[in-house]
Amino acid sequence: MNDDAQQPTATLAPSVPNTITLDTPIQRGSTTIAEIVLRKPNAGELRGLSLQRLHAADADELLKLLPRITSPSLTPPECAQLDPADLSEAGGVVISFLLKKAVRDAVLQSA
Repeated sequence: MNDDAQQPTATLAPSVPNTITLDTPIQRGSTTIAEIVLRKPNAGELRGLSLQRLHAADADELLKLLPRITSPSLTPPECAQLDPADLSEAGGVVISFLLKKAVRDAVLQSA
């Protein structure tokens, strides 16, 4: 019974989804990229970018950052061809990366 009592606690633990299934896959030669993973950038990868504009999910700032943090690595022209819904979802993930852990967890728990 202890296992049953602990299971709901484990499922309520907040997590940051960082994998995006693309509505419009990217075609790279004979390879189709249908899913990308975003990793949290370090301070150096944010160099030259406006944190304020990233917090606002500014498209220009996102398009500068995404080639630095996507896996598989997307080129700037590939990022520019992203479907608007995919870019918007990427923006939400990037914003979550910029929040302090306690703030992010509180936001995710209230959602």
